Amino acid sequence: MENRVLKTLEFDKIRDIVATYCTSSAGRTYMEKLVPVSDFQEVVRLLEETDEGLAILRVRGNVPMGGISDIRPHAKRAQIGGVLSAYELMETANTIRASRILRQFIESVDADEDIEIPHFLAKKESLPILTVLEHEINAAIDDNGRVVDSASGTLRSIRQSLRIQEGRVREKLEGYTRGRNAAKMLSDSIVTIRNDRFVIPVKSEYRSHFGGVIHDMSSSGQTLFIEPDAVVQANNEIRNLKMKEKDEIEKILQELSVKVQAVAHDLFVLVDVLAEIDIILAKSKFGTAHKCTKPEVNNEGYIRLAKARHPLLPIDQAVANTIEFGKEITTIVITGPNTGGKTVTLKTVGLCTLMAQAGLPIPALDGSEVAVFDSVYADIGDEQSIEQSLSTFSSHMVNIVDILKKFDSRSLLIFDELGSGTDPQEGAALAISILDEVHGTGARVMATTHYPELKAYGYNRPGVANASVEFDIDTLSPTYRLLIGVPGRSNAFEISRRLGLHEHVIKRAKKFTGTDRGEVDSMIASLESSRVQSEKDAEKTHALLIDTENLKRELETKLAEFEEMKEKLVDNAKEKAKKIVDDARVESEAVISDLRALRLNVGASVKEHELIEARKRLEGVAPKDKKKKVIAKAASRPLEVGDEVKVISYGQKGTLIEKVSAKEWIVQIGILKMKLDESVLEYTKPEKMKDPVVSASVRGRDSHVKLELDLRGERYEDALHRTEKYLDDALLSNYHQVSIIHGKGTGALRQGVQTYLKKHPRVKSYRYGEAGEGGHGVTVVELK
Repeated sequence: MENRVLKTLEFDKIRDIVATYCTSSAGRTYMEKLVPVSDFQEVVRLLEETDEGLAILRVRGNVPMGGISDIRPHAKRAQIGGVLSAYELMETANTIRASRILRQFIESVDADEDIEIPHFLAKKESLPILTVLEHEINAAIDDNGRVVDSASGTLRSIRQSLRIQEGRVREKLEGYTRGRNAAKMLSDSIVTIRNDRFVIPVKSEYRSHFGGVIHDMSSSGQTLFIEPDAVVQANNEIRNLKMKEKDEIEKILQELSVKVQAVAHDLFVLVDVLAEIDIILAKSKFGTAHKCTKPEVNNEGYIRLAKARHPLLPIDQAVANTIEFGKEITTIVITGPNTGGKTVTLKTVGLCTLMAQAGLPIPALDGSEVAVFDSVYADIGDEQSIEQSLSTFSSHMVNIVDILKKFDSRSLLIFDELGSGTDPQEGAALAISILDEVHGTGARVMATTHYPELKAYGYNRPGVANASVEFDIDTLSPTYRLLIGVPGRSNAFEISRRLGLHEHVIKRAKKFTGTDRGEVDSMIASLESSRVQSEKDAEKTHALLIDTENLKRELETKLAEFEEMKEKLVDNAKEKAKKIVDDARVESEAVISDLRALRLNVGASVKEHELIEARKRLEGVAPKDKKKKVIAKAASRPLEVGDEVKVISYGQKGTLIEKVSAKEWIVQIGILKMKLDESVLEYTKPEKMKDPVVSASVRGRDSHVKLELDLRGERYEDALHRTEKYLDDALLSNYHQVSIIHGKGTGALRQGVQTYLKKHPRVKSYRYGEAGEGGHGVTVVELK
């Protein structure tokens, strides 16, 4: 894309706004080079990266990007053998640390959040890992860019000697400041430093009393900063130690610079990747702040912008327009008066296209779609050039001639006020000819004009559509709404009439316009009236549709409530009936009991089978709960004694103990034995192979395993052995919960048992017993 076009369509301003969302200087530097690309796959990738950034910001709110510096100059200087300063090394370590934190953040987002971020994961993988260098620099340099004492043993020794020597000098000089004559001879009772040497402020008339070297003088000349003879040698020693300190620091920085030199290329890559991530996040933050969305892209020249607005206009002031063309219609000609919003519409289309091709979200609703063009050309605004002695028309034509030399079928062309600045008839003819030239190649074209001759352009050429910007006669102002399919008409007569121009003047003016012009204006007025009525009808239909949908949802809710209420009523009725029959059964049992007693006592001839029949009849009166018929899956093989099965009707597992008939089995479920029909049994494969002897013993055992194990009074080792064996027996008996009684005592047995339970693979959880279960003297174990 040409820089002149980027400036004409104000892409450079958008780029400057996005740069403000960058958090690093490297990101801002890279943002200055951001330009639209024309490769379709590259555009898709850029938009997907921005969409991932939007998703991350949505779920996490922010991304840790602090501490990043553009350390490429540091790496380059180290690469050619330069020695980096402590501050430059600190920036290098901080940037490496920032990359490490960012890498961990991206990994946590991928692990914890339900979003796909393949591009961020790829960039995370491309970040070089330089943790060793980071730690080496941090071990020698603190956060303030100062080489620490621990950077080397020599430096620690030098600084320790330096502190001791400075303490001695200060102590000696403070003896002067505390002396009897200090108030008389000294300007101030302090020890200060001049030329890196400790001195005291002496009044000029007492200079000879102290001797030594004068290092400075106050502006009035009344105070001399003197280094007394008594500390000259000590100050010389301090100076010597400081020189050694400087040499040692230089040596340390040299060693660290060599280590930076070894990974200089990785540092270049590190800054590049961090800057790319910074730019992606800046695009995402811009999209969030300006209510932009990710558009779909195509390679067929099709553009559909849903409620698009110019991104440089305030959101609450910009008028959103839906613009669609590029399939059957490849050229749109917008006519109408000036200041109606035609130019803003052109810039909106061009700018949204450039933004999408640069990976930026666009200021339009979801579902918008833009095409990827090889080139975008624009001729907009007043191109008058005083330096080249060119008129507005000439400047426009120079630009248009250049465009006509370069464009092709995969170009987007934008012309503002095509053919203006010259004789109206010649300008209109040129505009029609230029439009024919570019339209015939298949390029996508948007043009504005105020020539009436172009209002009929779209009616006799396939693939061309007229459009206009709406003007409100009542308020005498444009609404900035784009009307595709309706050419613009002049509102001069209506405006003049509203402003008070005499009617006879307006009638006379109409005579000069000609019959054809009047017919065209009438046709346009009719079209606008029909459009307004169609929009009103559409709004009414939409409102009716919403009401219908609301009524449908309300009826569905009422129906669901009715079904729920009906179900509750039926359940309540069943409960009441069941209670009545249960009461009757209790009463009948009492009667039968009395009859039995009577028969035994007095020999009444009441037969037992008659009593059983009576009880069955009573049980038949009780209402039965509707249960879904349980059908077991077809067994993979015939069932045998000892098989593990799932009892479908209860959802529990059990073991086949005995076959009592062709279709009935005795099944042991935990501590219960039940006679069940084979239709509700489903064979399950055992989780692991069991020892045949053990299996046989399990098949043959009755439920001799208790639900609790009492360890009180047991020795520690014996108790753990019994616990292990008891858990095995409980698992083989399909127990889901057991209790282990260990007592309170010293707590050693309790702790040992719970430590063993914590490591047992088949223990799901354990807890202390409740108040009625034995409290802390019992551990209740849940098995899996």
